[in-house]
Amino acid sequence: MQIVETTNEGLKRAYTLTIPAKDIEAKIDAEVKKVAPQVRMPGFRPGKVPANLVRKMHGEALHADVLNNTLRESVDGLIRDKQLRPALQPKVEMADGYEQGKDAELTVEVEVLPEITAPSIDGLQLERLTVPVSDAQIDEALGRLAEGQKSYKDAAKTKKAAAGDQLIIDFVGKLDGVEFENGAAQDAPLVIGSGQFIPGFEEQLTGVKTGDEKTIKVTFPADYQAEHLAGKEAEFDITVKQVKVETETKIDDEFAKNFGLEGLDKLKELMKGQIEQESAGLTRTQMKRQLLDKLAADHDFDVPPTMVEAEFEQIWNQLQQEAAREEDPAAALKEIEAEKDDYKRIAERRVRLGLLLSEIGQANGVEISSQEMQMLIQQAAQQYRPEDRERFVEYVRGDAMAQAQLRAPLYEDKVVDFLFDKAEVTEREVTREELEAAIEAEETPAEAPKKKAPAKKAAAKKPAAKKAPAEKKAPAKKPAAKKATASEAKPAAKKAPAKKAPAKKPAAKKAPAKK
Repeated sequence: MQIVETTNEGLKRAYTLTIPAKDIEAKIDAEVKKVAPQVRMPGFRPGKVPANLVRKMHGEALHADVLNNTLRESVDGLIRDKQLRPALQPKVEMADGYEQGKDAELTVEVEVLPEITAPSIDGLQLERLTVPVSDAQIDEALGRLAEGQKSYKDAAKTKKAAAGDQLIIDFVGKLDGVEFENGAAQDAPLVIGSGQFIPGFEEQLTGVKTGDEKTIKVTFPADYQAEHLAGKEAEFDITVKQVKVETETKIDDEFAKNFGLEGLDKLKELMKGQIEQESAGLTRTQMKRQLLDKLAADHDFDVPPTMVEAEFEQIWNQLQQEAAREEDPAAALKEIEAEKDDYKRIAERRVRLGLLLSEIGQANGVEISSQEMQMLIQQAAQQYRPEDRERFVEYVRGDAMAQAQLRAPLYEDKVVDFLFDKAEVTEREVTREELEAAIEAEETPAEAPKKKAPAKKAAAKKPAAKKAPAEKKAPAKKPAAKKATASEAKPAAKKAPAKKAPAKKPAAKKAPAKK
């Protein structure tokens, strides 16, 4: 095989490979001899079919297989002989006009990873901001929890239903006077204003009283999940069995028992643990931000443009999806367009930090065990429909890039934890607000998207279900590369089975739930 280097600029390399026709033919002859004993042909004993007839019958298929294998082996040999470290899969193209019996010429374009010297980790200093949990915080969390556990009591029969009241209803849905499947329910609870049912349903029940019967007309959304109902106008015959009003939820032992706990003290203990877990997540985010800022300030090297472009596309797609959900999508899109250059710098920073963390990890023996890798694959498979999970697992096991994408976030976290252990860490107690402010203050223009108006405080979740919050805006996020890390990277979609659709919330007693 003849190799000619045609490009060597920065991290870009390009080669022309010429594979002699005689080498291809020799491999085809070897394949013919290999399969000949298995070929059956009338007039010949098993295994005695002449090689020229075998070649005549199967030559085209054998040639295609041999050519594909030869090209793959040639590219692998090129990477090995030239000691290349590809950033992404090389781009390989066959020259036009190739015919069987002629030399095969192909071009190989590849971007390589930069040579990075692992930095010294001696003398690394970090500050850990911690938040002690106060009784006031626990009481506040219990209050939010109680808000999410509303209870109702029967109202007087003369009470007219208003927003926030709960109705217990029977209903029957009809299209053109005919009851449709799953369109009826008995004793269905409905809070007016909750948005639980399709648009227009709840609003028409404002003012009803216990014992009322009413027929309402609604139009199902055009994108409703049940295709036979989408965009259709329907009638619902409704019987109001009870109007209920909200009652105050007392935070006491009985309240705690609703969560399967012995009493209020156990609930407070559990809430304290959750608050500590949340604060620990924020503390780690703040420390990681410090660490990455220090690494970014001390290292500046060229990064593969295709990796930066892939990372930017990932960021940009996410931003566009978020803009589409804003009240004014056009204005939101215009805003991010004005900051496009900033997001490109974010992408470059993330790629550079990912490569740097990878180099530190390799230099210090940080590894992902086979058991950890199997766990990652199985976890990722849960995103797919049950019938596609095994196919996804097989796909990942046979695709090095997909494996790298799955491995990257865990590898990055392990390298960060390794650096935390090596650093000289000082601690300082702060309030939750001060910790959040510190995270915001450390966020640089070239690191994360600008924030919109502060989000409202989320209602507390049930104690048993809450998990530690994910790190916000991890700057080292990047797409797959054999040796680079990537925060929150996802497996490549190419050739992988389609993910299952997000689970929909079940409608109460088959109520016509909003999509």
